[in-house]
Amino acid sequence: MERKKVYLLLTDTGSMLTKMIKLYTKKPYNHASIAFDEQFAEVYSFGRKKPRNPFIGGFVNEDVRQGIFINARCAIYSCEVTEEQIQKMRAFIEQIEKDRNRYRYNFLGLFSFIVNKPLNRKNAYFCSEFVAEVLNEGGIIRFEKPLCLISPHDIQCIHTLKLEYEGQLAELFGTESSKSYSFIL
Repeated sequence: MERKKVYLLLTDTGSMLTKMIKLYTKKPYNHASIAFDEQFAEVYSFGRKKPRNPFIGGFVNEDVRQGIFINARCAIYSCEVTEEQIQKMRAFIEQIEKDRNRYRYNFLGLFSFIVNKPLNRKNAYFCSEFVAEVLNEGGIIRFEKPLCLISPHDIQCIHTLKLEYEGQLAELFGTESSKSYSFIL
């Protein structure tokens, strides 16, 4: 059975919201995304819909080559999966994408996360909650705590993930179309 890779991207964009979250978490990365290709053309998360406004959020297909990601530090992890698992994860994401206007960023969930009280909201996610749900839907990882309490650091601590790269995103995704993605083996 052929195995493929899915990539988990953890970032610190340095934005004001990220700085505020970092004051609480004291962790290096405070945003999580999932990618299905090594060129990172398909990067999904829950985050800013409008780059200049952190309070308008929801389901996004992120462009990690511009906007708030230009100066971001990151850690990229990979996970080997089967084609069937990819299909399950994609089906889950496609359903959200199809109904994207019904989905919101889970700001209330961030506050419940801070007080460690689960708050499952219908059609609302924050970034790491969404990534955890995608991994759960694909049968990749079963988390021991409610998905609405999963942080980017929890994702980073999954022992079955392989660290592929840590550093500046700009070093990987420059404007050159022939940029080498040598971190991916």
